[in-house]
Amino acid sequence: MIDKILNKAREGKELSDDEFLELLNIDDDEDLEKLFKVACDIRDSQSKVIKLTSTVHLTNKCQIQPRCEYCGFAEETSEKGYYNAFYKSNDEILMAVKSIEEAHIPRVSCSGGYGYKGKQAVNACKIVKGNSNLEILVNVGGDLTEKSVQDLADLGADTICCNLETINEDVFYQRKPGDSLDQRILTCKRVSEAGVGLSSGLLLGLGESKEDRIRHLRYLSNFSTLEEIPIMGFNPYEGTPMADWPPFPLKEQLKMVAVTRIMYPSITITMPTPTVGPENVEFSLRAGANNLATVIADNYPHEVKGVGSPNYGNYSEVVNVIEKLDLIPQTI
Repeated sequence: MIDKILNKAREGKELSDDEFLELLNIDDDEDLEKLFKVACDIRDSQSKVIKLTSTVHLTNKCQIQPRCEYCGFAEETSEKGYYNAFYKSNDEILMAVKSIEEAHIPRVSCSGGYGYKGKQAVNACKIVKGNSNLEILVNVGGDLTEKSVQDLADLGADTICCNLETINEDVFYQRKPGDSLDQRILTCKRVSEAGVGLSSGLLLGLGESKEDRIRHLRYLSNFSTLEEIPIMGFNPYEGTPMADWPPFPLKEQLKMVAVTRIMYPSITITMPTPTVGPENVEFSLRAGANNLATVIADNYPHEVKGVGSPNYGNYSEVVNVIEKLDLIPQTI
């Protein structure tokens, strides 16, 4: 059965939801390697270039209340995260942007907490586009108005990220009681209507089912400018309500990467180094990912705490892994 499904995938034929579920239910290691091989072949037939994305965390002052149960990013949520409140100045943002460009990392993600109606994202985009040749992804979730989305489009923002995380409403509101799934969906629609590339991903292991994950992947096709899907596995942050919740297994994350690659052959599939674990970057690439995020070079001027985990990937080590796999790191 698995061989038949993988042959269909290899030939570019559309798989049914049941067939994708069969792939997610693979337990046999030999079948798993076959799945990853098909996913990598599909990716490599498009390009063997692996995108690298660094980061600037704009602020951890987040107005969402109650807090998302898993968040260790916002102020005073976890001693292991960004516990003390900050809002980076323009000079601090510029310093980080310059260091990323000097390290030849081609792309920066500018992210931050809620409560600013996108003004923090627009300001960061002005700094990046006015002072560098970096690609920019802005990620402030659903904290964007129609005007701020259009402002970002006018500034030439390359990608706007708004992760839905899960479209199982019961799970969403259990884990994110102060957030709005409808607002996040509306933001994704606004990004597409503005003609800007959309990044929208899944946070795995919050309590959703495998069927939910397939349904979520299908749902993302409703957004016309969808160009990137981050696949993020839950990791517990100390001090949060989900501190004792089990981390999402690496093998299951990798299956989702491979299934996403088969469903969306030419999409950018992002694995944030904090959520997959910097030591597991190689496995992400072997499963079909083609963008590694939160990649930090030694010259970076600020403290970095990964979103989803305090750890992150070092630029030199990440590049070595990419080249070891006969892939090509994208640099500037």
